[in-house]
Amino acid sequence: MGREHWKKIWVGSAGNMVEWFDWFVYASFATYFAGAFFPEGNDTAKLMNTAGIFAVGFFMRPVGGWLLGRVGDRKGRKAALTLTVTLMSASAVLIAVAPTYSVAGYGGAAVLLVARLLQGLSVGGEYAASATYLTEASAPQHRGFASSFQYVSMTAGQILGLGLQIVLQRTMSTEALHSWGWRIPFIVGALGAAVVFYLRRNMLETEVYEETADDGVAGAEKGTIKALWAHRREAFLVIALTMGGTVAYYTYTTYLTKYLSNSAGLSKQTATLVSFCALIVFACLQPLAGRLSDRIGRRPLLITFAVGSTLLTVPIMTMLRHAGSFWPALGLSLLALVVVTGYTSINACVKAELFPTGVRALGVALPYAIANALFGGTAEYVALWFKDAGVESGYYWYVAGCAAVSLIVYVTMRETRDIDLGRVGRGDRAAVPAPVRARETAADSAS
Repeated sequence: MGREHWKKIWVGSAGNMVEWFDWFVYASFATYFAGAFFPEGNDTAKLMNTAGIFAVGFFMRPVGGWLLGRVGDRKGRKAALTLTVTLMSASAVLIAVAPTYSVAGYGGAAVLLVARLLQGLSVGGEYAASATYLTEASAPQHRGFASSFQYVSMTAGQILGLGLQIVLQRTMSTEALHSWGWRIPFIVGALGAAVVFYLRRNMLETEVYEETADDGVAGAEKGTIKALWAHRREAFLVIALTMGGTVAYYTYTTYLTKYLSNSAGLSKQTATLVSFCALIVFACLQPLAGRLSDRIGRRPLLITFAVGSTLLTVPIMTMLRHAGSFWPALGLSLLALVVVTGYTSINACVKAELFPTGVRALGVALPYAIANALFGGTAEYVALWFKDAGVESGYYWYVAGCAAVSLIVYVTMRETRDIDLGRVGRGDRAAVPAPVRARETAADSAS
């Protein structure tokens, strides 16, 4: 890959990392600030309240997906990416200064809710804008590898959040963390967003977007629901193929720390360290799996994920429940994340490869955001609901069932590796001709 490609990937990934740092620190620090915004009571109930507000952010993602997807298709990927990080910075500031229940009653929870709504708008557009940008910015034979950096940066954001949590746990008392220390990561996130705003103001637009005359979408219809409706089959496909992957991903990343401390009986420090170590390995796996998809195709990896998640979720979650210590918990977490890698490493480019350039950002953003609102955003709340009802194992079967539904989609969908992004939607012209693919593969091997 050329230097210019790496520069585009770096700028797109850096912003994505800060976006998801802000998004995930809400979840990872929820155990510390849950009591700050709600009256005293059952600890699980307070976590469910904060999880409910977390889920509300997901329900704003379809709105953000529509709004920012439209901006990305009509004004450019750069404009959408700059706007998303601005919204995320504002939300981080609001959480950092939100008053507690003892100061403003439920007013603090209201500020928290507004902040999560802004985060939902931002992330609803960020996923599609960065997925589209990273996919379009890479050479055709490297799309899987390049787009895998979306989840590298997403995971890096969570790793930084967990790393900061570990540092604060070791340098501050538990009382201080519950009192005011939980505000620190949101201040850090706001400052990071300001830096990324500057980087994105100077980023380069993708060549594919600048050459959209041959994509089959009229200029006035770019980024519109009407244009997306013409590709409704692909939109519904995005929802279905996202269903199993997003539930599994949030189960083994966002919810894992709470599950290990609230159900498996590990200390918060140990649970955080397990997640931190597992996510480092997970991030390193993404480019390897993305590169493999450039060689063998996207479908084999998606099918491997779905089969593994369907068959292994129940035994993995059951054994995690009785892990008891750091090493068993880490080993099981790594096994789960290796399985999930089959989805996370390539889902961005698979979705981007389904739509023409003039509706690609909206086509990825809106159906993906809907799927996340229905399944990803509610995963933690559903898990806590099963736990509160005394049938926690029911959640394991729920995750496995979602993966099974997606498996049907993966088996029946077409392969997208050889799609020409500039000609999607133009019938038989959408595929990269075999001689071109052969030349690209030969050149890649020679390099």
